[in-house]
Amino acid sequence: MATIVVMPQLGNSVESCIIVEWMIAEGDTVSVDQTLASIETDKSTMEVPSTAEGTVLKLLWEEGDEVPVKDPLIIVGEPGEDISGLVPGGDAAPAEADAPAEQAAAAPEAAAPAFATERATGAVSPRARALAASNGVDASAIAEGSGPHGRVIERDVAAAIAAGPVLTSAARAAGVSAAEGTGIGGRVSVADAGRTAEAAPAAAVAAPAAAADFPGASTSAPLKGVRKVVAKRMMESLTSTAQLTLNTTANAAGILAMRKKVKNADEALGLNKITLNDLVCFAVSRTLLKYPVFNAHLEDGVLTEFEQVHLGFACDTPRGLLVPVIRSAQALGLKAFSDEAKRLAGGAIDGSLSPDFLSGGTFTVSNIGSFGIETFTPVINLPQTAILGVGAITPRPTVAADGSIGVEQRLNLSLTIDHQVIDGADGARFLRDLVAAIENIDVTVLA
Repeated sequence: MATIVVMPQLGNSVESCIIVEWMIAEGDTVSVDQTLASIETDKSTMEVPSTAEGTVLKLLWEEGDEVPVKDPLIIVGEPGEDISGLVPGGDAAPAEADAPAEQAAAAPEAAAPAFATERATGAVSPRARALAASNGVDASAIAEGSGPHGRVIERDVAAAIAAGPVLTSAARAAGVSAAEGTGIGGRVSVADAGRTAEAAPAAAVAAPAAAADFPGASTSAPLKGVRKVVAKRMMESLTSTAQLTLNTTANAAGILAMRKKVKNADEALGLNKITLNDLVCFAVSRTLLKYPVFNAHLEDGVLTEFEQVHLGFACDTPRGLLVPVIRSAQALGLKAFSDEAKRLAGGAIDGSLSPDFLSGGTFTVSNIGSFGIETFTPVINLPQTAILGVGAITPRPTVAADGSIGVEQRLNLSLTIDHQVIDGADGARFLRDLVAAIENIDVTVLA
């Protein structure tokens, strides 16, 4: 008996997923737990396993489609099995199958299943839309696509580009035909009505040669996945909070010495992979315990302060900016803290991390010091109330008590606070205590 495999809900916060690539095709035989597709949520990329075995009778979506969780994804069953009752809108097909051909021709929309009609009208996959936009092609002018239910997909747009000029919607409705169009991307428009074959070359010759170089080649694609979410959240953060950034530095001698000591420690201790960022974040997790308003969420005028520190750290991944969260960071020792940070960062980068570990943070640290950036203004990760930016360690001149001049390595810190609930003086106190925790990191890790 045919079975529907649905899009799984891979994490409590995931509402939909984008199909990046199908790993199977219609007619293939699949087994339980076999990978069906690679998908992208708003936070990570992962694989969809099959929950049924048999022959793939129908793929219900195209690559690039955004599919709500728990919606039908594919249909699996026995070869030749009737699945008209399982295909969305397919229950209308048997009744229409017996209708006279002329009746179907007179009202083609009535002969199509409801699902097909709904998706075929203006249905263009994201990848097809991007290719059409980059080549000046009106994707809506393609009469019918080769995707499911007449959906226009990428290969349809490629074929239209190769075939030559495409009629605009208005030109197609007016019955205009021409060998070459003068519209954007060579499209045939209403203005091309009555043009003769002889007139077209003349117009081409009259056009300035330089016009083809302006504005030059370009590509367009809608924001999606991680980038779309980041764009939305950054704008929301800047437009809904009163952000103020405070900058300071910390003497890096202690933290550099600690890093050198653990790096050269006995490998059996498992401390060699502890990084400078681990040490800074560890100090942050301890300092936050004294400042509950910094370890908080502000939503709809309600401030929620947390007893536990769920520390997020910005992570650069192939899919964009992600923020894994070290849960209950204040309760972890230095080694356990570092190990968890490595696990989360690795999963975020390779796309295997559960979306549940990419949400729920109460404070965030963003470190771009490795790029040589000294100071910057990190944007608060809503609904949090503050974020710490960590910059590069840079040499600074110092004057000793005896008047001699020396050089000191200083770690740059940038704290952005939501001035709605945190005053500048409190931000200064937080930085003062954080600097002390970093400069005395050997004591901080023992506390």
